[in-house]
Amino acid sequence: MSNYQVAIVGASGLVGRTALRVLEEKNFKNVTYTLFSSSKSAGTKIKFLGTEYVICELNENSFDHHFDFAIFCAGGSVSEKYAPIASSKGCIVIDNSSVFRMDENVPLVVPEVNPEDISKNNGIIANPNCSTIQAVLPLKVLDDNYKIKRIVYSTYQAVSGAGRYGIEDLENKADGDKLKKFPYSIYNNCIPHIDVFMEHGYTKEEYKMINETRKILHHPDLKITATTVRVPVRNCHGESINVELEKDFDLYDVRILLEKFPGIIVVDNPEKNFYPLASKADGTDEVYVGRIRRDFSVDYGINLWVVSDNLRKGAASNAIQILEKLIK
Repeated sequence: MSNYQVAIVGASGLVGRTALRVLEEKNFKNVTYTLFSSSKSAGTKIKFLGTEYVICELNENSFDHHFDFAIFCAGGSVSEKYAPIASSKGCIVIDNSSVFRMDENVPLVVPEVNPEDISKNNGIIANPNCSTIQAVLPLKVLDDNYKIKRIVYSTYQAVSGAGRYGIEDLENKADGDKLKKFPYSIYNNCIPHIDVFMEHGYTKEEYKMINETRKILHHPDLKITATTVRVPVRNCHGESINVELEKDFDLYDVRILLEKFPGIIVVDNPEKNFYPLASKADGTDEVYVGRIRRDFSVDYGINLWVVSDNLRKGAASNAIQILEKLIK
């Protein structure tokens, strides 16, 4: 069996460290890792797979040494500069940033949903936005069986999605001049503003969900709208997803189809107060679906409540699932 050389770029960051934890759990036997970061964190020692690794500084020559695969967890500017360098050296890049997601020559992949797109890569595979990843698993089930007509997203996104400073703003109850990430205190607050505002009053995060969902599901004209909100939860995003379908459905059948779909756990028993919670999803890789009920305002409407760990399934674990399929 081949021994694969894998680079982890941004290993010292929030997503990078999550990726290392997931890789330890996977414990691939035929992989050798090299960890990279910016000059600020280069030289830092990290215990990984029972060994002390020294993080190397990322530069334009880092990929002169052969790597089979690289997982980029370091942000858009780093990916934009270094991912093309890596791919030009024969390395397949799995990129967590938004830089390449809507590039028509770059597949945007959630392995349970569109694994066939992995093989269409030209050296770069994009990891979708965290809020999109968890949504498209149950949407794939609905679209395959009943054909989706329209989607309305309302998200409740944890502060960890904004990085270390987002977590600090919440934990320190930061306000005013003490804020490091958000325009207002996130403590005891919900902020309907994720990423920058763009045309028509939508944020970039909302456009990401709309456009990425269309690309992953291969429905370029699918009708979708979104409102994305940051909430005072440390980790795990919640999403209310309202879907209008082309065909009628039986709720029992929908639950069975969701239960059988890889990566989904149905938690849906209102009589016992069973529904997906951030506290239960934290630290796991599954997408939890509940509050499954008809929307009686349209002919064939359904509502879902979807929760997942945004640092794991929403970023690191999804990228590593792609790596796992490439290795296999």
